[in-house]
Amino acid sequence: MSSRPAFFNAAIDPVFHQKGIEKMLKKMLLGSALTASAGGLLLGTSAYSYVKTGVHSLRDSVKDQIPIEVEIKRARELITDLKPEIASNLKLIAREEVEVAKLQREVNVKQTSLSKSKDSILKLKEDLQSGVRYVTYQGKKYSIEQVRQDLGDRFKHHQSLEATSEKLVKILDARERNLIAARRKLDEMLAAKRELEVQVENLQARLTMVQVAQAGNQFAVDDGAIGQVRQALDEIATRIDVAEKLASVVDEIGSVPVEAQEHHEDLAERISAYFLEDAPSSNSDPQVDPLADRLADRPL
Repeated sequence: MSSRPAFFNAAIDPVFHQKGIEKMLKKMLLGSALTASAGGLLLGTSAYSYVKTGVHSLRDSVKDQIPIEVEIKRARELITDLKPEIASNLKLIAREEVEVAKLQREVNVKQTSLSKSKDSILKLKEDLQSGVRYVTYQGKKYSIEQVRQDLGDRFKHHQSLEATSEKLVKILDARERNLIAARRKLDEMLAAKRELEVQVENLQARLTMVQVAQAGNQFAVDDGAIGQVRQALDEIATRIDVAEKLASVVDEIGSVPVEAQEHHEDLAERISAYFLEDAPSSNSDPQVDPLADRLADRPL
């Protein structure tokens, strides 16, 4: 079996660690369910609150055990999962833009037809109100009854065309509003995606700084160790100083101190000369000590 700790294995294979945590969580939840069943018989309705609290605590505890690298990777994957939805919305918006453009052209055609229909109806109405029995259009003669019949048909068609055009205008207006809202939503989604990407990068940078700081602490040199090395070097230097001192003393013991001897002879000569100068000569009278005379005069 491997002697590596669990957290080391988790750092090497965080996905495997997460799967193991999920299995452990399932086992814990199963055990909690069995405990709840037994506790329900003993504690009644209060057992549910205990089990619920326990499940939440276990969930939070297990989540705290998931490495931060795994959480950041999961966040990146969630952001990546937004791309298909964004692409789908882009496609829908593009299709809607095409449909709105087609609807706008259709409305324009209807408006043009309505304008021509209105002009024709007003012309027929004037001829009908002129009081004549026959009218001529493009070289062809029509009775006033034919004009009246055609005017009624044209007016009904115009009303139907106008109602259709109004409905198309309303539909166009609604689809344009929906298209504007869809574009706004897409812009918001893209902005949110960019913001989330920036947040993930910031979190990754902060985690990297923490890891660098932790690595620096692991490889920091202990000041106590440096102090021990300095103390050892100081002791070695002291021992060398003592050895050098002993070697110099041994050399002095085996040699003749010529310079010191000359110094002693000079000192002896100076002392002899000094005392010879102060010594009394044989021809001079001896000096009498006054203290000795006083002692001699005292009666015994």
